[in-house]
Amino acid sequence: MEQNEYNRPKEETSLPEKRKSDRRFLKGAVIGAAVVLIAVLCVCGGGTLIRHLITGGSYASGSVSESDVNEKLDVINALIDRYYLYEDEIDADALVEGIYSGYTSAVGDPYTEYYDQEEAQALLENTNGEFSGIGATLTQMSGDTGVTIANVYKDSPADKAGLKTGDILYQVDDHEVAGEDLETVVSWVKGEAGTEVTLHVRRGGEELAMTAVRDTIEVQTVEYEMKEDNIGYLSVSEFDKVTYDQFSEALYSLEEQGMEGLVIDLRNNPGGNLDIVVGMLRLLLPEGTIVSIRDKNGNTEELTCDGEHEFTKPLAVLVNQYSASASEIFSGAVQDYGIGQIVGVTTYGKGVVQQLTDLGDGTYLKLTIAEYYTPSGRSINGVGVEPDVEVEYEYDENDPEADNQLDRAMEVVRSEME
Repeated sequence: MEQNEYNRPKEETSLPEKRKSDRRFLKGAVIGAAVVLIAVLCVCGGGTLIRHLITGGSYASGSVSESDVNEKLDVINALIDRYYLYEDEIDADALVEGIYSGYTSAVGDPYTEYYDQEEAQALLENTNGEFSGIGATLTQMSGDTGVTIANVYKDSPADKAGLKTGDILYQVDDHEVAGEDLETVVSWVKGEAGTEVTLHVRRGGEELAMTAVRDTIEVQTVEYEMKEDNIGYLSVSEFDKVTYDQFSEALYSLEEQGMEGLVIDLRNNPGGNLDIVVGMLRLLLPEGTIVSIRDKNGNTEELTCDGEHEFTKPLAVLVNQYSASASEIFSGAVQDYGIGQIVGVTTYGKGVVQQLTDLGDGTYLKLTIAEYYTPSGRSINGVGVEPDVEVEYEYDENDPEADNQLDRAMEVVRSEME
């Protein structure tokens, strides 16, 4: 799912999100790749020949033989070697990675993707919810020459160094930020835990230099607060490994504060780890099936809830067109059991599961392996979860902070409390 978020804030250690569609579904351990691609480098006619042998899976029994593929690659490489104008600029490793990526994308599934080593590292950081950095979120609006500190995590290295939200970052160590894209700046700030990085910022007409000691940072995927009428508000940005504990702690804190109703906000949540969303739903649902998963052979696995922690207070779940995957498992289950109202607009409609496989050299294959179904047996793939209370977001120029969708969700909960 591509989202038009060119100015979306990023953790200072994240790598380019635009290089891959998004962080979608991740489930379980990995067993092995169905298709093995082996790179062989040969020297032929004074040039470098890149040859790939493709074995296993359905390819070997297809209409094109391995020898045909190798022969065609030989021809392409010979032509490149003989005629290509910028031959000296060719990166042989990049050509090899291009074959892997192209082969995978030719499957035709938008969720099946090949990740090179750099992309795989970023993916694993994102799904783990932990990274090595300073604990700040960076953003860059189109046309800006600087990068803005959008958020500083409490008690993080950035916080301890004195960085504040709104600071304009213009230099990282000896690197000038002007003219650089956000991803490059992010790569300068990130680094091994225990190392130092000096950030030069502008604040209120002053130029300040602050040195932070990088550390392992836990992404805050859950934000919460108690709103008026003792209605708790809990926002989940994605379902990473750290999210379950954050969600559990948030629920406990809101209960301790006397919560009488709850709004869970899953808007713009692209999904994440299946085991995590299932664990979170076990803190809310009655006894029964949470989600069922069916693979290509018709084998079905049911993930269930014992109902020991059923949430019985008024509940609304906020969703929009960018709520996908695990967000739809969450909202679909709440809707099927009738323990809360779904408020907003129809969700994205991603009802398939991906498995992430380590290919043994730091690269990964993300492969669609199954379709999932809500507790009532619904498939939402390509359809989405329709809200019980439909309300489009309306931007208010006079009050940019206004949120009519949240206001409606609050009304839904408040009416159930009366």
